[in-house]
Amino acid sequence: MSNPAAPKLSRKDFVSDQDVRWCPGCGDYAILAQVQKVLPELGVPRERFVFLSGIGCSSRFPYYMNTYGFHTIHGRAPAIASGLKASRPDLSVWIVTGDGDALSIGGNHLIHALRRNLDLNILLFNNRIYGLTKGQYSPTSELGKVTKSSPMGSVDHPFNPISVALGAEGTFVARSIDVEAKHLQDMIRRAYEHKGTAFVEIMQNCNIFNDGAFASLTDKDTKADTQLVIEHGKPLIFGKQRDKGIRLRGHSLEVVQLGAGATGDDVITYDETNPVLATLLSAMRPPQFPTPIGVFRAVSRPVYEEAMAQQVQQARLKQGPGDLDELFSRGDCWVVN
Repeated sequence: MSNPAAPKLSRKDFVSDQDVRWCPGCGDYAILAQVQKVLPELGVPRERFVFLSGIGCSSRFPYYMNTYGFHTIHGRAPAIASGLKASRPDLSVWIVTGDGDALSIGGNHLIHALRRNLDLNILLFNNRIYGLTKGQYSPTSELGKVTKSSPMGSVDHPFNPISVALGAEGTFVARSIDVEAKHLQDMIRRAYEHKGTAFVEIMQNCNIFNDGAFASLTDKDTKADTQLVIEHGKPLIFGKQRDKGIRLRGHSLEVVQLGAGATGDDVITYDETNPVLATLLSAMRPPQFPTPIGVFRAVSRPVYEEAMAQQVQQARLKQGPGDLDELFSRGDCWVVN
């Protein structure tokens, strides 16, 4: 899709003339900035990008991108994006959604987009709260979460977005954090480069209704011990002193202290094509484990729109170009008087 002859673009080319209307301090600003920084590097004409969204704070995103865009209906952006990509495979199609939009109202649409594997990019902003409607608990809110709609604490077990995407056999599944600028840029770039549906969960702070939800992952004093950056072909090591690792014992993972009975040879070297490792890492929860960020899974599989185009071509070769009027009048017809 890249075009060497295309004029060189900058971040300013992707900034729209709309006033950005998120709450001051919202993590959405950081994500918007990183997307606008990465897109000019991809060598794609601006008119080939399309951003679609559902409903929620994050879904204002298309207004702020100087590209084509569509603020669609609640949870249905994957369905509309699928139709667009199937009919215009030359476009770079991006879906921006939130934890409520994607995993509650649009949960069904999300999992079917993932299994069909159209060449789409899905950015899921996870702030673990319904922010636009003033702070109700969402499908990713933790057990016991006290909100206006759960005054005694939520009794819902939360979704893990990475586990959902892996369960739907998404071919590219990744996670980043709104304030980790370089890492987030890398994940956006990798998502674009993947042929197939690329799913990126972005942990994002809502400083009004769920402030500090990911504070331990972003605080400079704690993040080295609470984040595990996973990279293909590299050992799973973390900690301020880089002295902790993740080891496989039987069918389970465990944290080991390097130098205290464990060495680097005991630590797992990550393989982003291994579905078992991805599933095990997605289930890691604090405080027993650090929170993994990076690419959990990246594998190749035929994309839906190409398979569909091949079927259409085969049908035309076999039956001719087709006639819509003939199709409507074919078979049993009735005349209503």
